[in-house]
Amino acid sequence: MKILVTGALGNVGKYVVRELIKKGEKVVAGDIDITKIVNIFGDEVDAVKLDFTDERTFDNGLKGVDRVFLMRPPHLGKPEDMYPFIDSMKFHSIKLVSFLSLMGVEKNTIPPHHKIEKYIEKSGIPYAHIRPGFFMQNLSGIHSEEIKEKNEIFIPAGKSKTSFIDALDIGLSVATLLNESEKYKNTAHTITGPESLDYHQIAEILSEVTGKKITYKKPSFLKYRSYYIKKRGLDKNYVNVTVALYFMTRMGTAKTVTNEFYQLTGKKPRTFREFARENINYFV
Repeated sequence: MKILVTGALGNVGKYVVRELIKKGEKVVAGDIDITKIVNIFGDEVDAVKLDFTDERTFDNGLKGVDRVFLMRPPHLGKPEDMYPFIDSMKFHSIKLVSFLSLMGVEKNTIPPHHKIEKYIEKSGIPYAHIRPGFFMQNLSGIHSEEIKEKNEIFIPAGKSKTSFIDALDIGLSVATLLNESEKYKNTAHTITGPESLDYHQIAEILSEVTGKKITYKKPSFLKYRSYYIKKRGLDKNYVNVTVALYFMTRMGTAKTVTNEFYQLTGKKPRTFREFARENINYFV
């Protein structure tokens, strides 16, 4: 049987696909744009169009599949948006779904991930939730524009610390869970990087790696929200979710460092300095 990777074009999905292929699994790569999937993965995967807002795409995506990597697209802010696909997974008798959740979400009802986890569990589908810390790719992705153009990190996280993890390491963790589905049935795993850093320390590391003087601005929630919606033109629902996450981060929910990545994979997670060096082009 095959494994469906939803969001195969995303930060984590593309690594899940690569790691599953390395493990000898047959992969169905699902996302909005089939052409892009084929351009990236060629004939290594079965490419399918999968749109969580179009239930007509579900059956084709789940055909011949017995395991699923599930991620919530950032623009779908309501947990209920994911329920029809979860119902379809149950109908197709999926034997394990690994949902890309969020560190600490089992105690935090604010992000949509909490209700999605609960809905999966109530559905009776065997699950292996993956609860990573903040992605290092947040800095090389959505926040890189300010780093490149203004030499500043524009994030409302205050003095809080975060145990950043590389999406590549998340991908390997998910692939491990799906590859050993019986072993990890009905489990949850909180994975982090090897250290907890505040954004002043992140700015120092980026300054060292790039040779630029990068500073951390610490905007207020209102200033951050206004800037990303009005200046950057990002979707309001997406920005609201990030505001909620940074609010929780200020309460200390993102600082924990765990050893679960090593327990799952037998490898050490990458440090942020290693990540910055390998992705320097996103910051200069």
